[in-house]
Amino acid sequence: MNDPSISASELPAIGFLAEVAAEHRAFLACFGKFLRPRTGEVLIAAGACQESLYVILAGTLHIVAAAAERQVLLASLGQGDSFGEINLFDPATASATAICRSNGLVWVLTRDEMDAFLEADPAAGVSVLRGLLRQESKRIRRMNEKLASAEERATNFWSAGPK
Repeated sequence: MNDPSISASELPAIGFLAEVAAEHRAFLACFGKFLRPRTGEVLIAAGACQESLYVILAGTLHIVAAAAERQVLLASLGQGDSFGEINLFDPATASATAICRSNGLVWVLTRDEMDAFLEADPAAGVSVLRGLLRQESKRIRRMNEKLASAEERATNFWSAGPK
């Protein structure tokens, strides 16, 4: 584990949980489970049923996708990062594979556990959902910027014509 101050029973104020009150994080932790994945372990396999949110408390993970007979690194994630949250709200199969690149500590929450948490404490649920929505909004903005930049480069390339 990278951070010895984080125990396998608490959710620290990191990532989308940064602005969630300590008592709400403590209650939320009761609904999920803590995993200690080892280097090389696959947490999510592309194409598999996926209905859980993962929060990295310690360690490093790579999100990879297959493209033209090779693996493409989509993201390198570390402490405070989360993944899988989209499938909590829009069930589908995993579009990429999540591979542990160092021993770590990960907290996992299934869709059913999220539903139970939201029913048990709606105020805490609102706080957690706001954090998730804030995080996803930032991700969408970054993706929009990348797409706009790629579109501009492609337009400039094609408008320059042959040389």
